[in-house]
Amino acid sequence: MSLVDRVKQMVPRPPVNADRLVARVEALHRFVGAAEGHVPEDQLVAARTVIDRSGERLRLSRAHTVVALAGATGSGKSSLFNAVSGFQLSRVGVRRPTTGVAHACVWGQAGAGPLLDWLGVPPNRRFTRESALDGDDQAALRGLVLLDLPDFDSVQERHRLEVDRLLRLVDLVVWVLDPQKYADRVVHQQYLAQFQRHRDVTVVVLNQADRLTRADSERLIADLGRLLDDDGLGGVPVFATSAKGQPGLGPLRVALERTVAARQAALLRLNGDVTDAVAALQPLVVSGAKVSSGVPPQTVDRLAAALADAAGAPIVAAATERTYRHRAAASLGWPLLRWARRMRPDPLKRLHLEPGAVERPEATSLPDSTAAQKAAVALAAREVATSAAEGLPEPWPAAITDASRSRVDDVPDALDVAVASADLGLARRPAWWRLVGALQWLGAAVAFAGLVWLAVRAVFALLGLPNVSGPTVGAGVPLATVLLGGGLLFGLLLAVVVRPFTAIAARRARARAERRMRNAIAGVARTHIVAPVEEVLRSYDDARDALAAAA
Repeated sequence: MSLVDRVKQMVPRPPVNADRLVARVEALHRFVGAAEGHVPEDQLVAARTVIDRSGERLRLSRAHTVVALAGATGSGKSSLFNAVSGFQLSRVGVRRPTTGVAHACVWGQAGAGPLLDWLGVPPNRRFTRESALDGDDQAALRGLVLLDLPDFDSVQERHRLEVDRLLRLVDLVVWVLDPQKYADRVVHQQYLAQFQRHRDVTVVVLNQADRLTRADSERLIADLGRLLDDDGLGGVPVFATSAKGQPGLGPLRVALERTVAARQAALLRLNGDVTDAVAALQPLVVSGAKVSSGVPPQTVDRLAAALADAAGAPIVAAATERTYRHRAAASLGWPLLRWARRMRPDPLKRLHLEPGAVERPEATSLPDSTAAQKAAVALAAREVATSAAEGLPEPWPAAITDASRSRVDDVPDALDVAVASADLGLARRPAWWRLVGALQWLGAAVAFAGLVWLAVRAVFALLGLPNVSGPTVGAGVPLATVLLGGGLLFGLLLAVVVRPFTAIAARRARARAERRMRNAIAGVARTHIVAPVEEVLRSYDDARDALAAAA
């Protein structure tokens, strides 16, 4: 079987669905969007490049297939380029390097200009092969854009950089090797081995085979196949070719015609680029491990408790209890002595906190957090980050830690607002206060009536007027004395009776105030520490799902 026939019988590459490829690129774009700001930018550069390059290539002509001839100095790729095109388009010479700028030959299919602009081929290095004089001789290659690249081992760095740039853009690469340097480590380690995920768009030819006997050619082809297996390119098309004699251009021509006819090279190349980018990003996520977008409630509770202690919530709660007792005494005590109570400010007002206020005052007088309290807050915040980052690969734990600290400078003011604006439940007086207060006023009124009566009797006695002792009670005790003593005793007993109830209600007021402040402080914990952490967790889940779709 001839070499051309063997090339024709090569197993065709599996086709790539263009819509599926677009979906993979979009998924990769979603990954970059989710990971942006959480993953170091240098780890996303390759993915961004693939996304941009894929979008540009898919936007440009899909009717053209870009094939590059790449090789080392003296491999004969320019001679091969001229032989395939049928014209002396690329200069061939003894002086090295000969090719300094990429040359392009286009077979028919108008509209290749934007594609060549994107490839960066100078206008004076663009040629059109097919014409009316060719008839249908070149029809099988219609749509081919063949590039002759500079030498990748050129002594001039700009040539090497140009090769590296174009190798990232072309649809298919034909590696042109010569019998003398086909096993060169540079081409295998720095180039061929890097195309493992692009084996579907890789062809290797042993050029200048006319210098070899058939046995030597087959032996070198077998050895070259072994080297390609070591490079991870086992199974790529490998055959001998020559621009001057046997075996000629037949095998290469057939490979190019099959590539052009399939219209799959661009899609295969981009598909390999996406696969390469996904593989590079895979260590950033744990496949199949979905992270719950939330922090355990018990962890949030511990954080809120630490913040509450640092914010002085226990101090405000104790002051609330004292304020309740103070106000209760002012409302339930002996009416004529209540003014003395009102001369002393509420304990909460000493802290610049208005009982029951719902708006923040100018500033509170709560003491600053102690070193121990600050350490407890830092430890609780670290616990939030640690529990949230459990099981995540780098660099996500670091991103979560940074997120937990991102708003830490705003926490003191937010805690002050939470404490100062919390409704401590002291804005309204209890109904039983009014009842007891009314009874105290009644007792005071009775005592006052008895006092007035006794005062009138005393005045009458001093003036020598007739005695108006009035009725008596029991063993001749004047009613006025009974009213005075009874009213005072009633007020005293009533104060003693309500004191336990006042103490119980004060403790309840303290517990209620502390609960409301802790709820408000828990909101600060969620807003300033937990929410940024959960945002990173959601970004991780989005990135993981997007990368799974891109894969």
